[in-house]
Amino acid sequence: MLLRELLDSEELGLRLLVGREAGDGALDRAIRAVPTIDLADPGRFLTGGELVLSELAWWREDGDAEVFVRALDRAGVTALAAGEAAHGFVPQDLVRACRRRGLPLVAVRPETSFTAVTEHVLRRLDRRHVGDLAALVERHRRLLADRGAPDSVLELLRHSMGLEVRVLSVTGRQIAGAGAPLHARTAAALAGRYLAARGSCGAPVHRVRIGDRLHSLVPVPAPRPEAEVSAAEAEAEAEAVPKAEQAAELGDWLLVVEADTSAWPAPDVELLDRIVELVGDARAAHDGAKVALNDLARRLLDLLYSRVPPEEIPVRLSSTAQAVVSQKDTWQRCQFVVARGERDGGRPVPGPALRALLEEALVQADGPVPVSPQDIAATVDDEQAVLFVLVPEPTDTLPEPALDGAALQRRLSAVLARWLGPTGRVSIGVSAPVAAPGNARRALGEARTALRVADAGPEQVTVRGPEDLTSRILSLLLLVPAENRQAFASRLLGPLRDHDSRHRTDLVTTLEAFLDCDGSWTRCADRLHLHVNSLRQRVARIEHLTGRDLSRLETRLDFLAALKAC
Repeated sequence: MLLRELLDSEELGLRLLVGREAGDGALDRAIRAVPTIDLADPGRFLTGGELVLSELAWWREDGDAEVFVRALDRAGVTALAAGEAAHGFVPQDLVRACRRRGLPLVAVRPETSFTAVTEHVLRRLDRRHVGDLAALVERHRRLLADRGAPDSVLELLRHSMGLEVRVLSVTGRQIAGAGAPLHARTAAALAGRYLAARGSCGAPVHRVRIGDRLHSLVPVPAPRPEAEVSAAEAEAEAEAVPKAEQAAELGDWLLVVEADTSAWPAPDVELLDRIVELVGDARAAHDGAKVALNDLARRLLDLLYSRVPPEEIPVRLSSTAQAVVSQKDTWQRCQFVVARGERDGGRPVPGPALRALLEEALVQADGPVPVSPQDIAATVDDEQAVLFVLVPEPTDTLPEPALDGAALQRRLSAVLARWLGPTGRVSIGVSAPVAAPGNARRALGEARTALRVADAGPEQVTVRGPEDLTSRILSLLLLVPAENRQAFASRLLGPLRDHDSRHRTDLVTTLEAFLDCDGSWTRCADRLHLHVNSLRQRVARIEHLTGRDLSRLETRLDFLAALKAC
């Protein structure tokens, strides 16, 4: 194992005293043996590559360390691990001697035994049983094929080899893993780097360093059953949407291994392959469970587009999807979510890719409004992802449970920034909760209106909900047809644009700055680097050309609406 991997062990709690000064190469040295030595001159017992454990019984006073460290350096050991139990500290002359020779020095706290360090390293060094582990994982894969539960195997790997393996979605949500979940920022950073790498080069394995830890990221793509489409349909789809534009990576799971798998021997690589197959089976089971839910979403959308009376919708859904809908023929409280996006250069994000992304992003295991994968039904409509998300009924402690749009925006922004590119964006509209089928059509329209409001947002990922439709008067502009907005803007701003074009003036820019400064003459003049009198002359010209009085609030609102409508 590498020295860096040993230092990453939280249970041992080792502290690096010397090593960073020598560069990253010092921490990437391999450990091949773990002897415990307390001789003043141990050179004849060393062959190179060792992690030397020493309680420092040979140390008496300042200056004793030089001979000991020189012997270790000449033998080519990987590092020295000095125990603090005997003296209560690591002597400074030992620290100085190791720093002079570039020998990594690690402090072992009194409560950590040398036996624990030795056993931890030996578990990673003993490769005789890796082939047996690979066969065992394969047996587990066959046993768990129908249940799709890889956690027990990942726990086995953790205890047998000290190997931390987790399964994440591309939103950073931990799907499986034996150890403690990664910090949310670390998980989001790994997912974001993975998406950026997959989207640009499609490499099978990516290595990412977050802080001092190296992670290998292995894709577990979404399986596609052969029966889902015919060969002719698959070929036609591939021609219509080039592979690079399908954005299938938005539906990937990724296997996260806290190690550099590129240096693994063949038996370890075989073990990794078996783990990927195991997780792939779990992914197939997960996707299989979503088929009925997504069929339900398609049927619900078709019913909303039809003339079926609202009270009949739950009955028709239960008769066509009894595996999903309760046979009580009742409507369950839900919210509608609609999304679309485009990548850098104006390339649209395909609807199926957005659907897969949001199916993961909306899952919330904890918090005031928990959402499980079984609470989400999704489909695609005209390259938009359309999702129906069940939310809890109101209670005394939570009178209006609803999806947290701000949290959804933060999660997606953290992982999509690099993948989307500088000019790419994703817009998401969310409706208010729907408690009765009679409000379903209105709620779908509300989500689509919120989507149009999100399109006008400044952020790369923008989520807007019902509160954004009524909290600002300018948001109501998006409810007006585009041609009407353009006609209004042209009628009000046309004279100013014509004047700017013919006389090379900046009346439109001046108007925009004046309104942005809340009509403050001083602030606006400072922003435009003008004398206040010059600014007054420009505003007077604007009023003359348009026949409007900018001292009136109504006029300012009209001009502001015209500028926003452009």
